[in-house]
Amino acid sequence: MNLGDKEENNLAKQQKIRIRLKAYDHKALDQSSVKIVETAKRTGAMVSGPIPLPTEKNIFTILRSPHVNKDSREQFEMRTHKRLIDILEPTSKTVDALMRLDLPAGVDIEIKL
Repeated sequence: MNLGDKEENNLAKQQKIRIRLKAYDHKALDQSSVKIVETAKRTGAMVSGPIPLPTEKNIFTILRSPHVNKDSREQFEMRTHKRLIDILEPTSKTVDALMRLDLPAGVDIEIKL
């Protein structure tokens, strides 16, 4: 067995799926992450996460009146909650189960292999 074979075996063993979830509603996001983790564990894969990532806040300040009263303003904010899940050593069962998973609307999913 030469070095090339060992490196190929290590790469095959260390395959992972990285899933990033984004949503405005943290409850829907947590439900989705629990479903993903349960599905991955049920199919025999190791799971790392869900890891909470920093929440992104967008704050918008507008004038309350259309003409005067510059001191009277109103602020609105939009919070984007994020989670990261790593699935280590996924099997073909894991990938099939994740593809069939039904997640709530409003949750954005990014998958990297």
